[in-house]
Amino acid sequence: MSKKSDIFYFENLKGVANICVNAADFLVGCLKNYDISSIESNLKKMHEYEHSADIKKHEMIESLSKAFITPLEREDLAELSYNLDEVADNIEEVLQRFYMDEPKEITKESVLLAEKISLCCKSLEKMFSELHNFKKPEKLQAAIVEINDLEEDCDKIYLEAYRNVRKESTDVLEVIAWRKIYDYLEKCADACEHVADIVDMIVMKNT
Repeated sequence: MSKKSDIFYFENLKGVANICVNAADFLVGCLKNYDISSIESNLKKMHEYEHSADIKKHEMIESLSKAFITPLEREDLAELSYNLDEVADNIEEVLQRFYMDEPKEITKESVLLAEKISLCCKSLEKMFSELHNFKKPEKLQAAIVEINDLEEDCDKIYLEAYRNVRKESTDVLEVIAWRKIYDYLEKCADACEHVADIVDMIVMKNT
C-alpha cells in the first residue's frame, strides 16, 4: 500500500490517463460523425484535452524537482509523465491531420483504429489505477498484455488500411492524405504500448 505522501504521483498519472481516454473517445465521436465544417471547432475542443495533460505533466515535474523521497525512482516517474503526455499529444495530432488535409469522407479503417486507440487508453487508465500496487503486479501485467494485444490489432488494421486506400482511390493526393492520417493513428497506438513497456520495466526493477 502506498504512503499518503506518495498518492499524488499515482493520482497524477491516472489523471493524465483519464484525459487520454476522454480525448480518444472524442476522436472516435469526431470520426463517426464526420463533418468537414466541424473540424476546426472539434480541434479547439481536442486542444483543451491536450492542454490539461500538459498541466498535469508540469505539476508532476515540479513536484519531482522538490521531492526528497518518491515512491518510484524520480527518473522513472518523469519518463512516465512525459510519455503519457505524448499519448495525448498524438491523439490531438490525428485531428490536426484531418484539419490540414480535409478528406471528404471518412474510412471504416480510420474509425476502427480510433476505437482501438480508445480501448488502449482505457487499458492505460486501468494500468495506472493499479500502479500503486507495483509490488503485487498481477493486475498491472494483465493491463500491459491488453495494451500489447490492442497495439497488434492496430498494426493489422493499419496494414490493410494502407493497402485499401490505394485500391479504392485514384486521387494521388487523397491517397497521400489518408496514409498520413493512418500513420498518425498508428503512432497513437505505438505511444500507448511504449508507456506500457515503461511500466513493465519499472515493475521488473521494483519486484
